[in-house]
Amino acid sequence: MADLFSNNEPWTPELPDAKMRYFESFIPKGMADDYYNTLLENIPWQQDNITVFGKKHPQPRLTSLHSSTLKSYTYSGIRMLPNPMTEELSAIKKLLESVSEIDFNSVLINLYRSGKDSNGWHADNEKELGKHPVIASLSFGASRFFYLKHRTQKDAKLKFELEHGSLLLMEGAMQEHWLHQISKTAKKVKPRINLTFRKII
Repeated sequence: MADLFSNNEPWTPELPDAKMRYFESFIPKGMADDYYNTLLENIPWQQDNITVFGKKHPQPRLTSLHSSTLKSYTYSGIRMLPNPMTEELSAIKKLLESVSEIDFNSVLINLYRSGKDSNGWHADNEKELGKHPVIASLSFGASRFFYLKHRTQKDAKLKFELEHGSLLLMEGAMQEHWLHQISKTAKKVKPRINLTFRKII
């Protein structure tokens, strides 16, 4: 399996206070297509409410948490109970661990059904993730623009597309010093599935 991906050199932009590696074609298209269809049909998607300025609103995307070890996980005021790791998720986890050298124990999956679905500015900095967590973000389906901005350096920004079958590794102190988002778009886009593997302490 490792030989299949050995020639996929990552893009590593120089970012202040952070490390990032982006593999545009991490998983070959045919395999990515199969994963997309399997996950779309078989993942138990849910839509939780999120509180914004004291008011509850449905999250503008569907989610599903999977883990073989956790009892629960809380982010943005939402407490999620994990589903088991499926055969496909376990296979993907092993593949990502060979590149990241991190023993992930959970994955939060997002389904962006259309351009109206989004994820606002945030950092994956929950205390359960430790000080400088590694987040492995794998994308299947329609490409969407990914935005990054530094918390204090106003000129430090980045925008690029997350392609079908791509892998984004956010490492170092990125979650401490940077925010990221997937914004809404008026452009007609098909669904996108995003798997964010993490190690929860």
